[in-house]
Amino acid sequence: MGETWRALGLMSGTSLDGIDVAVIETDGEQILGRGFAATYPYSDAFRDKLSAGLAEAATLRDRTARPGRLKLIEQYLTELHAEAVGHYLADHQIAADSIDLVGFHGQTVLHRPEAGLTVQLGDGALLARRLGRPVVYDLRAADVAAGGQGAPLAPAYHRALAAGIAERPLVVLNLGGVANVTWIGHDGTLIAFDTGPASAMIDDWVKAKLGQPFDAGGGIAASGRVREDIVAGWLSHPYFAAPAPKSLDRNAFDAGPIAALSPEDGAATLTAFSAAAVAASRAHFPEAPRLWIAAGGGRRNASLMNMIGERVGAPVRPAEAFDIDGDSVEAEAWAFLAVRARLGLPITFPGTTGVAEALTGGVVADA
Repeated sequence: MGETWRALGLMSGTSLDGIDVAVIETDGEQILGRGFAATYPYSDAFRDKLSAGLAEAATLRDRTARPGRLKLIEQYLTELHAEAVGHYLADHQIAADSIDLVGFHGQTVLHRPEAGLTVQLGDGALLARRLGRPVVYDLRAADVAAGGQGAPLAPAYHRALAAGIAERPLVVLNLGGVANVTWIGHDGTLIAFDTGPASAMIDDWVKAKLGQPFDAGGGIAASGRVREDIVAGWLSHPYFAAPAPKSLDRNAFDAGPIAALSPEDGAATLTAFSAAAVAASRAHFPEAPRLWIAAGGGRRNASLMNMIGERVGAPVRPAEAFDIDGDSVEAEAWAFLAVRARLGLPITFPGTTGVAEALTGGVVADA
């Protein structure tokens, strides 16, 4: 076992809900300790700015360009991350100088690996200056530059998390804005990819129709009727038949087919689509999973969890059933990946992103 690092991870996901903060101790291979996790929500006003930034970023051709409002959004986003870390350290009485390294995801505003583009807003050098700690950021770019999908990046951490769980093969299912799976074989082999939308389309729908940020508990979907013909239409998209590894942008699918539906029927149909997309992932596994472990905010959506369970033919259990905080997995993963990147260890693999060989990545900004 090598040197133990105390690393802090920061995640702002495709659901645009806020900043997740977590601390772990690791040697880059094993999880030696997991601390408190917390989420610091974005204001409605900043969430609207981020949504506008997504629209502006859609035209980017240069991943370093920050036209229009993107530069100001990036600076403010970084300052919010610094504030979140300050609150987190104070709330949990953690000394800043006890943190050896910070893993900073930033905010993905464009992900088109087929065009060699992935853009995460976030100024790692500014964050390092604000925190007085070294920051590892831009962890997706090297993989995309080498021909990989640049996502998902959490599988190496998923494997470390699942080290003590006997069932194999198993799947760690992350239900964020976009859903992704990590299939872990008997020998630790990893296969990972995005399955399709999880919460993003549902969130956008209920916000537009009902002014609510998300479908709390899946109650709106539960009172609606699924239009299976629309679900089938979405599932005919070539993405689902394409071999893994593969990844999706948050806005890859058009909600137009449900435009005329009631809020409830639209939510039910979108939820069924997310569940069906997860179930479709099984076609790309060499062996059927014996267990699915769900993390991410979508695990709180009872309608989504029930629909997934009905479709995958194996137990689907929340991360908490295995003493894993389902809200903090992605932030913890970024702490873990930051240490691996600093040590020059691989963070992406042929079975997870399609890169030709295992590859490290990231940019280090020293304080």
